[in-house]
Amino acid sequence: MPAYARSEATPPRVHKAKIVVAGGFGTGKTTLVGAVSEVKPLLTEAPMTQASESVDALSGVESKTTTTVAMDFGRITLPTPGAAPDIVLMLFGTPGQDRFHHIWNDLSHRAVGAVVLVDTRRLTDAFGIVAYFEGQQLPFLVAVNLFDNAPRYLLDEVREALRLDASVPVIACDARDRQSVLNVLTSLVRHALIRLPASPHPVLGVRR
Repeated sequence: MPAYARSEATPPRVHKAKIVVAGGFGTGKTTLVGAVSEVKPLLTEAPMTQASESVDALSGVESKTTTTVAMDFGRITLPTPGAAPDIVLMLFGTPGQDRFHHIWNDLSHRAVGAVVLVDTRRLTDAFGIVAYFEGQQLPFLVAVNLFDNAPRYLLDEVREALRLDASVPVIACDARDRQSVLNVLTSLVRHALIRLPASPHPVLGVRR
């Protein structure tokens, strides 16, 4: 047996899982990743240019001056009770604009679940993203980012507006708040673990 081979009798101390953080333009994806990452996040924020104003809808987020052009990356460890291995979530934030849609396939490859972050001021931006993950048969939940000046709706109203299946969790969150983001991620992991047997996506170390 090679010296580097892992004994089946010795379970790993951690399991790793890839999570996609998606959402429309300006919904707070970069903020969410930065709020919870235990390492310095890798960000690809770039200043917005006049050229992008003609292709990116800024209604409701007029004060935004930067945009993600490739991806955000962060990492967070979720301790598990008892002797079970911890779960390390590798967070990949997507660009929000439709013109970066081609990147979503790469970022979703071998992911175990996705967070769809929504802004109630621009709820229609989420239609295409929800349809994308439904088509991928990737477990996802919808997290409503509670912006200070955004209209508030009951979560069931958001579910109805987005025409979500009853099995898709919808929760409220503050993307700036670490504990709130942890609640989103733990909810997604629980949801993904329930759905994984029916998912065609390989799992990176997560076991029920």
